Amino acid sequence: MGGRDATMVLLDENGIRCDGRKVDEPRRIMIKAGGLKNADGSAYIEFGDNKILVGVFGPRDVHPKHMSNTDTGILRVRYHMEPFSVGERKNPAPSRREIEISKVIKEALEPAVMLEKFPRTAVDVFIEILQADGGTRCAALTAASVALADAGIPMRDMVAAIAAGKVADTVILDVNNEEDQAGQADMPIGYMPSLEKITLLQLDGVLTPEEYKKCVQVGVDGCKLVYDLQKKALNDKYFGNKGG
Repeated sequence: MGGRDATMVLLDENGIRCDGRKVDEPRRIMIKAGGLKNADGSAYIEFGDNKILVGVFGPRDVHPKHMSNTDTGILRVRYHMEPFSVGERKNPAPSRREIEISKVIKEALEPAVMLEKFPRTAVDVFIEILQADGGTRCAALTAASVALADAGIPMRDMVAAIAAGKVADTVILDVNNEEDQAGQADMPIGYMPSLEKITLLQLDGVLTPEEYKKCVQVGVDGCKLVYDLQKKALNDKYFGNKGG
């Protein structure tokens, strides 16, 4: 270990993390359904210091026509970081990472969306990262689910997402940017709570089999917390806080 100033203390002797949270405590999460007048459905999320806006358009005709599927609808997802979303200005052109995350989110949403109900059409999901602070794919996936529900797209369930991880040999919930950079493992999880199905599971880092199991359980429990906030966002919009 270096001097106290040379290394950030990711977890102190009392089990408190660098941003003051306990090991199983998520960052502050705020989700709002709606907000974009021109979209069929939309959502805005603040997940820690992440700020993300999602617009959903469709089902609508596919152009060119040969790209459509006669048996099912198709889901198209674009995850895009604004040039001002990170400290050092990002090139506006889509990066390999953005293309990869677009694909990851699309594959995590597909089991939830009943695409077979609207063949020959497409549903477009546009995700704009306005401010990034670690865990954007989970926050984006969470907001995209709310935006799809807001658009009235038939779904088996919403996908709630959060990242578990390992810092200072301890399994934690909701990895922030510093923990992502300096921690030992990061595990984004997407989960459909009503169906008890995982639709996204990635791991960056090394875990023992026991830590792996614990990380999955901590992540799934975290997804259930996020799911309650997703339902609340839709409730607030459509029932004006009257719903449970």
